[in-house]
Amino acid sequence: MTAPLPHPTSASSAPLGKEDLAAEISAQLSTQLRRVRLRGFHHPAPPAPTLVAVAHGSRDPRALPTVRALLDRVRALRPGLPVRLGHIELNRPLLADTLAELHGAAVLVPLLFGRGHHVTHDLPAALAAAPHLTGRIAEPLGPHTLLAEALHGRLLEAGFPGDRSPRTAVVLAAAGSRAPRSAQDTERTAHLLSARLGGTPVVPAYASAAAPTVADAVRELTARGHDRIAVAGCFTAPGRFAAQCAAAAPGPAAAPLGDHPALARLVLHRYDQALLARTGSDPESARAATVAV
Repeated sequence: MTAPLPHPTSASSAPLGKEDLAAEISAQLSTQLRRVRLRGFHHPAPPAPTLVAVAHGSRDPRALPTVRALLDRVRALRPGLPVRLGHIELNRPLLADTLAELHGAAVLVPLLFGRGHHVTHDLPAALAAAPHLTGRIAEPLGPHTLLAEALHGRLLEAGFPGDRSPRTAVVLAAAGSRAPRSAQDTERTAHLLSARLGGTPVVPAYASAAAPTVADAVRELTARGHDRIAVAGCFTAPGRFAAQCAAAAPGPAAAPLGDHPALARLVLHRYDQALLARTGSDPESARAATVAV
């Protein structure tokens, strides 16, 4: 039995600005702290912790080049910051191999979009298996207004109309998880994207492990009178789930987020958040740090 489709979100209840402001403040604070030198002391600043971007991995040959392009953009935004890549599965380097080669401190930034099993279990387990490191785990990339900006950009590139119409709607596709918090994150991202689109209805759908599917979401939106429906995907790179969701789109299907500039800024924001957090391996502590900034 198909689960009820979440009601489309609208701009009226989606305040914007706080997360963007927090992102900017944390980036500026990180930059300024690196420049601080105490009068009379000339000890060199300790090296910045390595940013370890954690991708899921895919058999799609386009996935690895796409993730590498994103990390190249991250490096361009923060010259001198050590940035490494590790995969949970399917691609090399695997996360365990990347961590084994590092020394000192590292911040794991998941290139994932919600608090599913990979974020809450696999990443802490990987850090626990690397006791030679001082490690922190950043929040996943969603929800955040920078993610909504990247999703919006990819929709426009795919031909989604920039002007609002009662006929238009968007299905926000995600990989899916049995973890309730992951679905909550996707719903919040849909809420933020709807606000970014000026109130255009945006409903979440999933490739696996949760309902509704993209096809179910499209049918329900069509029944509500929407006949110009696009699919936006919370996917960093091409892969099976991204292709599956795009194939169900009756209209424009946005490309994976890849090296979108807003996504690169978000990766750095999550890294900075984790450094400001009071504790190193609890994703919830990073959320608290954002509020405190």
